[in-house]
Formats: sequence, C-alpha cells, structure tokens
Amino acid sequence: MKARFLLAICAIAASAPAAAALSQPEQVMLTTVDSEQARTTAFLQRIVDQNSGTMNFAGVEAVRRMVEPEFQSLGFKTEWIDMKAAGRAGHLVARHAGAKRGKRLLLIAHLDTVFEPDSPFQRWALQGNLASGPGAGDDKGGIAVIVAALRAMQSAGTLKDANITVFLTGDEEDAGNPLTVSRRDLIAEGRKADVALDFEDLSQEDGPSGPVDMGSIARRSAGSWMVTVTGRSAHSAGVGAGNYGAIYELARILEQFRRELPEDKLTYNVGLVGGGQTAKLDADRIRLEATGKTNIIAATAVARGDLRAISQDQIDRTRAKMRAIVGQSLAGAHAEISFDEDSYPPMPPTEANRALLAKLNGVNADLGLPAMGELDPSKRGAGDISFVAADVDGLVGLGPASDGSHTANEKVDVPSIFKQAKRAAILMSRLAKERR
Repeated sequence: MKARFLLAICAIAASAPAAAALSQPEQVMLTTVDSEQARTTAFLQRIVDQNSGTMNFAGVEAVRRMVEPEFQSLGFKTEWIDMKAAGRAGHLVARHAGAKRGKRLLLIAHLDTVFEPDSPFQRWALQGNLASGPGAGDDKGGIAVIVAALRAMQSAGTLKDANITVFLTGDEEDAGNPLTVSRRDLIAEGRKADVALDFEDLSQEDGPSGPVDMGSIARRSAGSWMVTVTGRSAHSAGVGAGNYGAIYELARILEQFRRELPEDKLTYNVGLVGGGQTAKLDADRIRLEATGKTNIIAATAVARGDLRAISQDQIDRTRAKMRAIVGQSLAGAHAEISFDEDSYPPMPPTEANRALLAKLNGVNADLGLPAMGELDPSKRGAGDISFVAADVDGLVGLGPASDGSHTANEKVDVPSIFKQAKRAAILMSRLAKERR
C-alpha cells in the first residue's frame, strides 16, 4: 500500500506544471495575484476613468492621489515632486527600504496619458478579456501591474527586505522643458539603483499560434533637428546655376539626407517643411506659415524632423554627416542645421541588460512560459528608462499587453496584467535578494 502511494505521488509530480519549480513564497505570489484579480481590475478602471492628459495638471494630481495610498499601505514613503518649473504637474515617488545589502530596484511608469480633457475618449469599457480606455495599457495598466506585484510580494513576505523605488512621472507623453529639470530627479534615482524596470506595455510579435511575448533590452533615442535656408530673392527668370534660391537648396539637403544617412537601427524623418518669400514657425515650432509667388525665387525655407538612434556614437556620427551635407550649399543659398538640446537619450543593448532578460526567462521557465526573445529596438519608441540607462542595467516592457496606444482604439489585454504581475513579483523578489 505504501509503495503504491509513493508511486502515485511520483506520478503527480511528473505531470505537474513547471510552476512546481517555484519556491513556496513564489507560489504564494501566484495565488495572491489570482485572488486579487477583481481588485486589480477595479483599481485600473478607477484610474483610467480619471482623465490625466499631460497638460491636465489637476487630473494628473488626481490620479496621483488615487495611486499614492496603494504604496503607503505597503510601507512605502511617498513624495510628490512639483514640476511647475518645467511647465508640468509633477512626479510621484514611492520608496521602500529593505535589507542593506540587497540590490536596489527602480520601477518606472507614468501617470499621464495623451488624451486631454477635450478628447472624446474618456471612459473604461470592458468587453470579454479586452478593456478600452485612455491609458488602459499606456501606462495606467503598467501602474496596475506594479501594485499587483508589490501586493503579491507583501503577501509572500519578500517585500520586507526589498529596496524598491517607484518613480511615476507625470509628463512621459509630453515631457516638460527643459529636460534637465523635468528628468533631473529620475536621473538621480537611477544613479542610486542597481536595476531599472520599465512598466510600459509588453511587446509582442505575431507567432504561428498567436502573439509571442518579447523582451526589450534597448530603446532608441528621440531628438529633433531643424534646417533653415536663406536664399537670394530675385525674379524667377534668373533661377538656375547662379541662383537656385532657398527651396531648391532645402530639397537638395533633404534628398541627400534620404540617400546618405540610412544605417541599421537609425531612422530619420521630415515632419514639417515649408518655404517661399517668407516662412515663419510658431512659438511651439509645430506650425508654419509661408508666403510666396511663382515668379519669385524663394528667400527662405525651413524643415523640421526627428532622428532616432541606438547609441550616442550613432547620434554623433549621423549629426556629423548632416552638418557636412548642409555645408554644401547650392549657389544663391546658405543653409544651417541645429539640433534640439532637449532630446531623449538612447538605451543601447548591453550584455548586462541581456543578463537581466536571461533572469526574466528563468522566471518564465519556472512559470512554464516560453522564453522571451529580444525585441528589435526599432520597434519601440523612446521612454523614460532611457534617462537612467547610462547609470543602471534595465529591462523594458513589464506592463500589460495592449494595442492601439495613443489612439481612441487603445485596448489592454486584461489577463496579461496578471501574468505580468506574476513575472514581475518573482523577478523583483529574486533580484532584491542579490547582493549589490
């Protein structure tokens, strides 16, 4: 009888899912996340239903007041960093002190959305496993993942020794200027941390059996440039080898950029262009008014665009090429190029970041989930984690799976919130135990 009982136990063990490799506290984390699904979903709905467009300062602060008690109840000390000096609402920071020797984790997400109070897209709507709403995925869904993961850690007893700082910016979608002010405090936290985890949406790619979760270890930069051309105005009958004017010169520059700049992981875009007798940009440099006549050689032309690169070396190399091209002016014209100082830096792929993804894949293996491959960095935009990338190892995309970000079709895959919370809770618990 005893032998048959032992054989039965062995048979059960052999057929158990890979999650059996998890420790007892880690099993508690899974149970906690699952038991609190309704709570987590209700919390997300509340913060989605509160408008927090970047420029709705009162709305951003209202979301802060909804979120802050969640951290305080877990033993975090919170701080609101006012950002009026940068023309924005502010940032919420929550700090938890644990064991002195454990690694210090920095969790990054954001309170704001692209949807201002005048947007018709304002409310949460649930249909099956998908929920639509402003910021449901980007990035209030990420905040929900953070809260669910930390609550699971508390239930399992792994939070008490963890050193964790949560930094929720209030202006990720439209960062305040200058960036030296609006990202000053985030950069300072990055210099104190050992690992940075970005809770924007999970990246997925199409697979033979459906969406495949991907790991992100890099993000490209985002910066703007402007070319300004002045020409010698004259009667159009005189256009040609001696005087091409401003518009022909600008067209030459842009075409040469198109042919000569491309390289792997680099993109270059022209977003605004105009020229004529006059060409005037507004104060925000997003609108341009031009005047001119067909029989007058253009006196001025302007173009603005962006540049996204995977490393500072690539940025420097590309800017040098652009300056050289601009310096080859046609007769009758003179061109200059400038680069905006307020730009998002790159988060290059590093071996240390790759090692973090390997640790996340160790969690995946123990959860019985497929390994996550590296996402091509060109498939993600710039983000706040890039500001700390020079100082700390990091992973991107620990938030839920979503689709339609920045549009009225934004939807979050609700079950993915719980999957990501489980991954994050276990990963953070393991990282927190590692010595600095």
